[in-house]
Amino acid sequence: MSVVFVPKRQRGKAQINQETIQRLLDENDQLVRCITEYMQKGRATECVQYQQILHRNIVYLGTIADASPDLPDATTAPCEEAATPNGTAENSEPPTQSS
Repeated sequence: MSVVFVPKRQRGKAQINQETIQRLLDENDQLVRCITEYMQKGRATECVQYQQILHRNIVYLGTIADASPDLPDATTAPCEEAATPNGTAENSEPPTQSS
């Protein structure tokens, strides 16, 4: 059972810490592997329950991220250098040789 399936009387009382988040990420990794394996075997109907749990976990993690004031906002954080498709930095200039 997923760690986010908490009885209603206990909801909102869970301690959200790095360990809890890491357990969810590990569980999501396992769910993705399981879903992939079932899909490769052509057993898509068995995947539905795992996809639902994965979806719930991802929504829960997103909710935690949205509610966390101490995390930097990725949309407003300045980007030092934007990478171009060839892997070089967009703002980089060729080195100048001093005489």
